[in-house]
Amino acid sequence: MLYLGCPVWANTKWKSSLFSADAKSAEYLAQYSRFFNTAEGNTTFYADPSDDTLIRWQQDTPDQFRFVLKVPQRISHHGSADSTLQLQDWLNRMALLGDKLALIHLQLPARTGPAELAHIAMLVEQISQQYRCALEVRHPAFFDKGQHETQLHKMLQHYGAERVVIDSRALFSVPATTQALTDAQAKKPRVPVHAISFSQTPMLRFIGTDDMTLNRQFYQPWLTKVQQWLDDGKSPFCFFHTPDNHLAPQLCRQFAQDLAYPHSCLEPWPSEQQFSLL
Repeated sequence: MLYLGCPVWANTKWKSSLFSADAKSAEYLAQYSRFFNTAEGNTTFYADPSDDTLIRWQQDTPDQFRFVLKVPQRISHHGSADSTLQLQDWLNRMALLGDKLALIHLQLPARTGPAELAHIAMLVEQISQQYRCALEVRHPAFFDKGQHETQLHKMLQHYGAERVVIDSRALFSVPATTQALTDAQAKKPRVPVHAISFSQTPMLRFIGTDDMTLNRQFYQPWLTKVQQWLDDGKSPFCFFHTPDNHLAPQLCRQFAQDLAYPHSCLEPWPSEQQFSLL
């Protein structure tokens, strides 16, 4: 199965397209999950959802929906002596999502490199005892196709963890002519693309632009790779970003169309349903 989604599930700019024109914020997740079967839970990077919120997320989504939640930055970026205790407490609380929690996304800052590999392995092992871990690294040494990258991959294979694949080539192929592009290029990583998978759930983050024709040029190789993963019986998680994510749903949809995959995002959205009634 192909899990296809956006970096967020709540964006007011999706009203009158993916969402109904009168959608309330409390309805966003339910409306989003009618068409997409996964989402990056970036919200957990910044703040911990309450138990009531987690239960609502679980109840507002269909059975086939799967969350990918990001480890809080206080653990991944500002770890302290009790980071393992904090991580365990957080993992235990996320269990309220049940089977709908597919991956724990451990994103590390660019300063975290091979010297911290033992600490990274400790976090990956801890996560892997309860969930499948998807590790995102940004330190240049982990892209050296040599000793450091090999050690990283051996560790991930040992724990049955995944390496997050980042493709930001489209984003950085254009000048920053808008504030959204400026912000995106300042925040997103510019790292080599290493298409790799160690488990049944490879994870791709494609960082595009608002130019759908340009995005198509850059994601062409992913049509082949994602199809290969599917043919191998894997269930890839593919997330598509645009600078302010206004067009992220449309980018996902275009990819599904080009892949010729019968994904639910291709079904008529509220705006198209309304148009068909006129």
